[in-house]
Amino acid sequence: MENKKFKVIISACLLGIPCRYSGKAEINEEALKLFLEGDVLLICPEIFSGQKVPRSACEIIDGDGRDVLRGRAKVVDKDGNDYTDIFIKGARLVLSEIVSKHNIEKAFLKSGSPSCGVCTIYSGKFDGVKIKGCGVLSALLEENGIDYIKEL
Repeated sequence: MENKKFKVIISACLLGIPCRYSGKAEINEEALKLFLEGDVLLICPEIFSGQKVPRSACEIIDGDGRDVLRGRAKVVDKDGNDYTDIFIKGARLVLSEIVSKHNIEKAFLKSGSPSCGVCTIYSGKFDGVKIKGCGVLSALLEENGIDYIKEL
C-alpha cells in the first residue's frame, strides 16, 4: 500500500533561503528530507507582507500570536516601531493565497519567529530568551485547523 503524501508548507529559511530578518538562513535536515519527498510549498509570511531583507528584528510583546490576532498584543522592533499590521497581513496572505488554494494540511515552521514561531517565541524583551507561545502565522493556521510539524 502506497503512503499518502500530504501537502505541506515549510518556512523557506529552514531550507537555506536567506529570508530571515538578518538575511541569514539555515538548513534543517528534517525540513530538507520533507522537501525532497515532494508536494511542499515554501513560504515566508514576512516577505509575503512586503518586508525587505535585511529588516529590523521584531518580537511579540504582551502575549503571543493568538493575542496579536485578538488585538491584545503587538509585534514591535527594538525601537518600539509597530509592525503588528504587517505581520497579520503576511499571515493572512499565507492562509488565503497558499494554504486555502493548495489544500495544505500541515506546516513545518521555524520556531522562535514572531511570524512562524511554533511552540516558542522570543520574550518580547529583546533579551534572547525564548518563551512558550506561537507566532502570528502559526496561531492563524491553528485557528483554521492546520496541524504543524515541530522543528527538530
